[in-house]
Amino acid sequence: MPTWKRSLNGFPTSVSLIAIAAAGLGSGSCQKAPPAAPPIPEVVVTTVVQRDVPIYSEAVGTTEGFVTAQVRPRVQGYLLRQTYADGASVKTGDLLFEIDDRQYQAALDEARGNLARSQAALKKYELDVARYTPLAAKGAVSREELDDAIQASRGAKAQVDAAAAAVETARLNLGWTRVYAPIDGVAGIAPVQVGDLVTPSTLLTTISQLDPMKVTFPMSERDYLRFADRIQAHQRNERDVEEPAIEMILADGKPYPHPGRFHVANRQVETQTGTIQLQALFPNSAGLLRPGLFAKVRAPLVVKRGALVVPQRALVETQGYYQAVVVGEGGKVAFRVVKPAEQVGDLWIIDAGLTAGERVVTEGLQKVRDGMVVKPKDATIVAPPTAASEG
Repeated sequence: MPTWKRSLNGFPTSVSLIAIAAAGLGSGSCQKAPPAAPPIPEVVVTTVVQRDVPIYSEAVGTTEGFVTAQVRPRVQGYLLRQTYADGASVKTGDLLFEIDDRQYQAALDEARGNLARSQAALKKYELDVARYTPLAAKGAVSREELDDAIQASRGAKAQVDAAAAAVETARLNLGWTRVYAPIDGVAGIAPVQVGDLVTPSTLLTTISQLDPMKVTFPMSERDYLRFADRIQAHQRNERDVEEPAIEMILADGKPYPHPGRFHVANRQVETQTGTIQLQALFPNSAGLLRPGLFAKVRAPLVVKRGALVVPQRALVETQGYYQAVVVGEGGKVAFRVVKPAEQVGDLWIIDAGLTAGERVVTEGLQKVRDGMVVKPKDATIVAPPTAASEG
């Protein structure tokens, strides 16, 4: 019988060799094929364009009537009648309200009576002076009697003047019981009603001229100093033909169809906010705008010549640095550090890092790595308005 040698672990040596040989044969028969290359990712690219770009300044403002008048009574009394319809257009001199005038008519009649009495007294003293003057020359009356008559005549004349002034005051008070429109415009809803007791402090209504409409908005102190010379030139010489138009976006997000123009700057900078209030004028012949609307105004303050622009989605911010992915020859990508400047709509103006005509990735940034090859698909850039297209 054959004898088996045992290994140190107690198993036959020949059995271990057979197991090893079987394992080697098994591993050789189960080798896998090499993995297939990953597909080339497809990305959307946009060409860097160069053009003149207007840089806009934006602010939120409030619409105001070009002229706004608060209508208040000059006298106290009960309101008898409102002669205009709330919200209607009125003309200068239109009757708006009537106040009970009976007490003022009575005061005028009394003042006229006092004036007539003073005038009669004056006439009597004037006759005395006329009679005493020749008599005093002949010594028929004393000089003292003539002087008394002259002084009485002068006092009566003063009484007549005072009575005439009282008549004029009473006449004015009577006239003020009828309240007229001081300006052309749209009259607001009256906060008073017929039968109310009104006083000179009572607000009867407000009238606003709506064409043109003013928009008041703030400008930062820095921007004001930047354009102070142009603002001062405007206020000296009125509007310049090259002065940019001002756009307005209303609360519904729609642009107002008529461009406005700069009107005036306030006299001082508000120290609490560091801003100065400016006003622009917008045509409003259709009456769409009303006082109190919130509106965003924007105007091209400067034009950046030959600016490079790319979509905002083409830039990636990492730890305060901005990068763009540039697609070169053969679809090879390279990450490029760029220096963005102002934003214009959904575009960035690039000051450094890119050149006109290069292609940058705008969609699919998450798929790419520096140095890899991609399949670019062109997209059309939405170009900002040029300086020539601005009104």
